[in-house]
Amino acid sequence: MMLRILPLLMLPLVGFAQTNSNVEMPIGATTTSEKQPLEIKRNAQYNLEEIKVRWKKAALENCAGAPCVVEPPAPSFTCGTNTISDIDGNSYPTVLIGTQCWTQTNLKVTKYNDGTAIPLDATGGSDGITGGQDWSTRNTGAYTILQNESSTGTNATNFGFLYNWQAATDSKKLCPEGWHVPTATDWDALISEVGGTAVAGRKLKSRADHPLTSRGWTTGTNSRTNDYGFSALPGAIRGNTGQFSFIGNFYAVFWSATQAISSSNAIDYIFQGYLDSVSGGGSNPKNGHSIRCLKD
Repeated sequence: MMLRILPLLMLPLVGFAQTNSNVEMPIGATTTSEKQPLEIKRNAQYNLEEIKVRWKKAALENCAGAPCVVEPPAPSFTCGTNTISDIDGNSYPTVLIGTQCWTQTNLKVTKYNDGTAIPLDATGGSDGITGGQDWSTRNTGAYTILQNESSTGTNATNFGFLYNWQAATDSKKLCPEGWHVPTATDWDALISEVGGTAVAGRKLKSRADHPLTSRGWTTGTNSRTNDYGFSALPGAIRGNTGQFSFIGNFYAVFWSATQAISSSNAIDYIFQGYLDSVSGGGSNPKNGHSIRCLKD
């Protein structure tokens, strides 16, 4: 008798399943009567991980019926508060002057943005002359460190590296992503913002109380007010015969990305220790100068 009753007890369950066969299915799911795509066909029931994958796929394909995947907002950047980093991981504070956002220290990167190494010229000894190369005749990008010190030495730490103009304008780019080597127009806008060439040197050079004063300007004490926080320091140059000139006391020379009329020269901007002014837009050989980066 019990064997005859059991089939009857199963009938309501079967009927229940049939009457609910039209219940709304999750987006992306299929009924057992539908032919499933080959890529998701299985010999057994779906496991939990596959169900998760199917729901995520449904969410991406039809946000109206399932939670959408929303990308998080990009982190905000505040010039003067946030720092930036180059491909080597060096960090640079920033400073806002007018509408321009500048790095507050000189560049000291050893690779272009695509990871290609910038050749290091460490020839010539501490003065750069003995066996050194003529930097005015180099036609490929290079960098050097004052007095051929190490990359962690005092000069590199204080003044960054010196680059020739070919490195400054290489299409692989020196400055971090979203930043660039300023053009002559960019530099002229900065100088105009702080009052013109006659006073820009005084207002943009680091003051006597700068933390690097022992390695900073040793002339023109009264010609440095650093009103805008640009903090220019005398990073010197590497010149025509390979020599390091004006180290730590006299000149800060910065490249622009602008070619001069002569193909052998480019536009640079010179700060001198004893002058209030800036020598802006000068034309000089494409040898070793400092670089500041400007936000795009």
